[in-house]
Amino acid sequence: MTNTKPASEPWIDPDDDDVEWTEEMFRMAAIYKGDQLIRPASGTLKSLGRPASPNPKKQVTLRLDPDVIEGFRATGKGWQSRINAELRKALGI
Repeated sequence: MTNTKPASEPWIDPDDDDVEWTEEMFRMAAIYKGDQLIRPASGTLKSLGRPASPNPKKQVTLRLDPDVIEGFRATGKGWQSRINAELRKALGI
């Protein structure tokens, strides 16, 4: 391929995905010496997963009869949520 740009302008390969780093990028980058992390990256990662619920569930240990558990499991995916819904109905909330 022939360079068709004037000599005064730098030629940029359109297939090259290299990005010129800014000062901000250098400030936020992690620093390693060999395999040892010297300074972790700052502000470059977003939290993964779904956003935190405003009303998170609480984990409890609850003993239920085997036939009750199997009956709810037989209803398919989301059986735990259906148990929660039934308990809400029983409490009238």
